[in-house]
Amino acid sequence: MELQQIGLQHPAANLVRDIQHNRTGIPRRTFVAEGLFENNIVLESGVAVDTFLWCPEAAYSDESRTRAEQLADRAKRAYRVSGKTLARLAERPNPDGLVTIARLPDWDPAEFTFGTDALVLVTDALEIPGNLGTLLRTMDACAADCLVMTNRRTRMTHPKVLRSSQGMSIKVPSLDFDEVDDAIGWLRRNEFRVFLADTDDSVNYRKPDYRGRTALVVGSERFGISRPWYDAGFARVGIPMLGSADSLNVSVSASVLLYEARARKNGW
Repeated sequence: MELQQIGLQHPAANLVRDIQHNRTGIPRRTFVAEGLFENNIVLESGVAVDTFLWCPEAAYSDESRTRAEQLADRAKRAYRVSGKTLARLAERPNPDGLVTIARLPDWDPAEFTFGTDALVLVTDALEIPGNLGTLLRTMDACAADCLVMTNRRTRMTHPKVLRSSQGMSIKVPSLDFDEVDDAIGWLRRNEFRVFLADTDDSVNYRKPDYRGRTALVVGSERFGISRPWYDAGFARVGIPMLGSADSLNVSVSASVLLYEARARKNGW
């Protein structure tokens, strides 16, 4: 495979570094995938590939070379980089010679269709990328349908979201609403029963009936769920805290709630 060789000062290399360091001015929904695992997901999911960077001397398997051919064919632009350049660009220690700049799909709220037992997670003002990534990984594991974000504080394409989600941020559909009221209206139009995760004035999370379309709302790590969600009159569910701590990490509590809802829906 004959590709033009580029160095660190090339615009493509600069964009990789900007994305990896979460700098401003990055094109919307653009992310970097490194290595076989993430790039296999890129290929499987069919997301748009803008640029592919290939370092043959860092490829350790025939699969890497096969994926390089496929990614070069898919990408709008493809370049070769040296091992030294790759080491400066990659966050992973052994990225198999594969670095891709790709773009998440733009999911349209109006185009979603849901089954009768759909499961949605809402994150309100979630701040920590690692928590968001962990939630996406859990959502994929329990077959949740969609992530809804309100008062968004971190980008879906943040490198830590991609890493902590094990690439599931590429696969799990996500919607971003500018206004909480718009998200509430969308959930109501789609006939979701909404439950707010809250330790105060709540019922035990084991008691509600989660059958039918269910949306679970979790809030900011520091401040919890914002007032408009409470003003809408939704039910509150809480996980009992039996020790000295007053709450669980948001990704842990959301995982408990998601699996409880999935267990009820599937009759486990």
